[in-house]
Amino acid sequence: MELTQLLNSIHAIQVTGEVQRKDVGGIFYDSRRVKANSIFVAIKGYNTDGHKYIMDAVNNGAIAVVIEDADAVPEEILMHTLTARILVKDTRRALAELSHSFYKEPSKKLKLTGITGTNGKTTTSYYIKNILETTGEKVGLLGTIANMVADKVIPSSLTTPESNDLNELLLDMYSQGCTSAVMEVSSHSLVLNRVFALEFMAAVFTNLTVDHLDFHKNLDNYLDAKKILFDSLSESAFAIYNLDDERGSKIVKDTKAKKVSYGKNENADFQITDINFSLDGTNFKIKNNGSIYNVHTSLIGEFNAYNAASAFTACACLGVNIDTIIEGIRTTKQVPGRFEVIGTGSKKVIVDYSHTPDSLEKCLQAVNEIVKNEFPVYTVFGCGGNRDKSKRPVMGKIAADNSTKAFVTSDNPRFEEPGDIIKDIVAGIDKKNIEIIEDRKAAIVKAIKSAEDKSVIVIAGKGHEDYQIIKDVKIHFSDKEIAEQCL
Repeated sequence: MELTQLLNSIHAIQVTGEVQRKDVGGIFYDSRRVKANSIFVAIKGYNTDGHKYIMDAVNNGAIAVVIEDADAVPEEILMHTLTARILVKDTRRALAELSHSFYKEPSKKLKLTGITGTNGKTTTSYYIKNILETTGEKVGLLGTIANMVADKVIPSSLTTPESNDLNELLLDMYSQGCTSAVMEVSSHSLVLNRVFALEFMAAVFTNLTVDHLDFHKNLDNYLDAKKILFDSLSESAFAIYNLDDERGSKIVKDTKAKKVSYGKNENADFQITDINFSLDGTNFKIKNNGSIYNVHTSLIGEFNAYNAASAFTACACLGVNIDTIIEGIRTTKQVPGRFEVIGTGSKKVIVDYSHTPDSLEKCLQAVNEIVKNEFPVYTVFGCGGNRDKSKRPVMGKIAADNSTKAFVTSDNPRFEEPGDIIKDIVAGIDKKNIEIIEDRKAAIVKAIKSAEDKSVIVIAGKGHEDYQIIKDVKIHFSDKEIAEQCL
């Protein structure tokens, strides 16, 4: 596609320099990736500013630069290098618009479902993907654990990729024969316009609890971020929301899409009833339009009944046969690091990604519901560094109150001292049933080896992650691998 055509997809304040009639070779926000005849979009990030690297991009072959800082580079320099200078109000939005056009508007070619909420996004996306595949479709997935293009697995570094990477992945899905795509939509991605210009056929809201306040500052801003997804839906789309979450109705309040609710509430369009679960899985019923459906999933806990019900609702709205939906939920495999049970002997270890107060509490409540106070429950957990500090003491109290004993340890400390993070956690604990072991591996080993037979050990916080971030270095670290070695 020629540069002149692509420029029609953005709202430019000013275009100066040489607009060359050349086919664009790519769209990049990282100057190091720029190649001949490509467009460089200067993004103001949190660690650096892309406007500093404009000339690097030009030297690497960019024929156009998109900027929001009019003083970033003199016009004369770009005119001398035959480079177009495109000034816009918001370069992140321009990146999304350009990417959507450059990659041939891929979201219009796929039945795209987006899932947002604090907890449950990943599991819900796996349910929906498996249900749609049960119909015979090829389905792509974008999310926290991995991105999947048909049968090809691509490592994921962000819950929701940057807009140019995202549109490229969606086009790849379509090219590989996918007819549907399911994606997790993070609050960060909504605020930062990563999904701007995408057309969703359905959007799912799971729940909203305290998280990411280091970024959003308060819960109202966090809610407003999630709401962006639903406000962008068209009249032909579906807005699927959890009626049991008091914020669900607020999030869909202004959407043009058809609102469809799920939850235990008797007014829900798809009502969840009769939930019961064990280490063998979860059973529940769905009531809809006078019909009652029995549903089973091998995934454990009331929260997974909610995740499955949201997927049930979404796929019903998308026109999938109910029997196929039930079969798709039944055959959905264990999601890595999501209440993943390890061990065939007398001790059971549960590895779970719960890293918010709400998810940790629900995880431990589910475990206690299963053991019914007959067996001890041990919890190993920590909190991430350079992230929302307000949740640390709250999670400390939850772990201590819902465990026979809690081992407080390190998570991903990043640039904070692990000991300082642990002090924040312990500040919320008023019980004596804790042990502090800063080294996460040592904490896991101690918890498993010191636990009695028939006990349950919950290792919370990192789930599927196979790394630990210390300062700016990623080292290999897997809770699951350590647990399996101990067992």
